[in-house]
Amino acid sequence: MTAVLILLALLFLFVIVLLAKTVRIVPQARAGIVERFGKYKQTLPAGLNVVVPFMDRVRYLIDLREQVVSFPPQPVITEDNLVVSIDTVIYFQVTDPIAATYEIANYIQAIEQLTMTTLRNIVGGMDLEETLTSRDQINSGLRGVLDEATGKWGIRVNRVELKGIDPPPSIKDSMEKQMRADREKRAVILTAEGQRQAAILTAEGAKQSSILNAEGARESQILRAQADRESSILRAQGEGQAIQTVFQAIHDGNPDQSLLAYQYLQMMPKIAEGGANKLWIVPSEIGKALEGLGSTMNDLRGIPQQVEGPKTRVDMGSPEPILPGHSDSELEKTNAAVEAAIAEAESAANPGKGSGATAPALDATDLPVDPPAEPGAPAAQ
Repeated sequence: MTAVLILLALLFLFVIVLLAKTVRIVPQARAGIVERFGKYKQTLPAGLNVVVPFMDRVRYLIDLREQVVSFPPQPVITEDNLVVSIDTVIYFQVTDPIAATYEIANYIQAIEQLTMTTLRNIVGGMDLEETLTSRDQINSGLRGVLDEATGKWGIRVNRVELKGIDPPPSIKDSMEKQMRADREKRAVILTAEGQRQAAILTAEGAKQSSILNAEGARESQILRAQADRESSILRAQGEGQAIQTVFQAIHDGNPDQSLLAYQYLQMMPKIAEGGANKLWIVPSEIGKALEGLGSTMNDLRGIPQQVEGPKTRVDMGSPEPILPGHSDSELEKTNAAVEAAIAEAESAANPGKGSGATAPALDATDLPVDPPAEPGAPAAQ
């Protein structure tokens, strides 16, 4: 009885082992490599699979998901003989489980070594500055070489990233100093450019201000000169018209020597006016003026004499002033007329005097005519 129980137990244990060797469960996104007597037999997909026990063996279980492998920093020499430490990250995926199992013994280690050698080749042709600024170029070069080399291993390299590029400490200090010097240089350049622009703008502003001031002064002088010119012209025209008016009045009144003597006597008190006049000298002409006035008064006897004959009229010209808007010929004619009128008035007012100019001859009609003497009247002196 005991032997039967032991036999049944052994049989039950054999069945369990047989089932365990026959049934294989492969997880999702994995593939099982089955070998029969050491030779590749088949690839088991994900799920429940049955194999021949004691003959078939699941040798490898390959992960078909994308994997990430980070490699430790490796020393790399640049073109300018500087040693930098570069650590990389590889993103790859197994596309052919059979090739990944039988074409390469350890594809992780193979990818690591291939990455290091390719990285040394790429960085060896760059200087330090280019290495630090050409991450995309290095990543593209690494990915192309790794993808081509690992294709026959049943592996596809999706991405390659450089985690860090660490130059030596001395180079870091030099780079920091260079960076600081570059920043100071840019700051000085920007400051100098700002000062230059400010000086240029200030100079341009001063130039424009000087030009505007000069133009304003020029226009002011021109306007002032034009105003003075118009004022002088109007003043001269007014004086000329005043002289013409006086001369016309004198000419219309037909004055004689007695009127001029009377006017001369009227000016004598004005000459003596003023509190500072202590001594007054009587002109020598006053006697002649008195004699002429007395003889005239005796002749006239209070009755004005009428002079026969036509009276000559003087053309007064236009009462409107000639402004600078007229032509120069008109202005010259006006000035000549004014000068002629002034000279004629002075000659009429001071006959026989002046700067040697000959007084115009008087007609017989212009001379005063004495009235006939009454019987018994004394003769004129």
